[in-house]
Amino acid sequence: EVCVRGAVRRDGARPALRLGLQQVKGLSRAGAERLVAAREETPFDSVADLARRAALKRKDLAALAAADALRGLAGNRHRAAWAVAGVQAPLPLFPHPEPEPAAPLLRPPTEGEEIVADYASTGLTLGRHPLALLRGHLRRRGLVTAAEVARRPHGAGVRAGGLVINRQRPASAHNVTFMTLEDETGQINLVVWQRVAERQRAVLLRARLLGVVGEVQREGEVVHVVARRLYDHSHLLGGLVTRSRDFR
Repeated sequence: EVCVRGAVRRDGARPALRLGLQQVKGLSRAGAERLVAAREETPFDSVADLARRAALKRKDLAALAAADALRGLAGNRHRAAWAVAGVQAPLPLFPHPEPEPAAPLLRPPTEGEEIVADYASTGLTLGRHPLALLRGHLRRRGLVTAAEVARRPHGAGVRAGGLVINRQRPASAHNVTFMTLEDETGQINLVVWQRVAERQRAVLLRARLLGVVGEVQREGEVVHVVARRLYDHSHLLGGLVTRSRDFR
């Protein structure tokens, strides 16, 4: 392995999760191996130092910058992208490129921009859940959180929603589709009967941010929402790209 899986560290009193390099989309295995080997010798002191000692190509550097892996060297994604753009490959007569030019006064990314970039480059974020930023919009549409759904009694009507994490319709389920929705408070287990699925097939298959009107069913500690009506709220995600795991 070229990286650490699930390594946890603490910055002061605040817990943090360190992601492995295998999470970085577009980073080559050879580049990751050279990076790890060079880092073991001595820590990097700049983006240019990283590029030179690990012999990384522009594509690998761009992937690291996009994944926010260069924050410790550059400060933020925008400054990292600028630093990567300024890296020059060494020439035969000049093995050590000229020093990096001073970075311009680039504004740091907004929280929304960070989340969109995190999902695009690693498929997840270590910041706040995307729906935490949209909660005000969702509240105005009457959508409650997963935590609130979990507290509703059996038979209660509910209007909720979340990012679609998976869809599955096992052969043994008699044409019932099961879905899992996720928000900043937890997950919602959704049951969609065939008649609803057929009536709203496009929403069922395409929505990334799904709203549902349904009824709470409780069986001990297990809580489901039986869907009566589905709504596609994916437009609220803007440029955020999310993907679900779909099983048949």
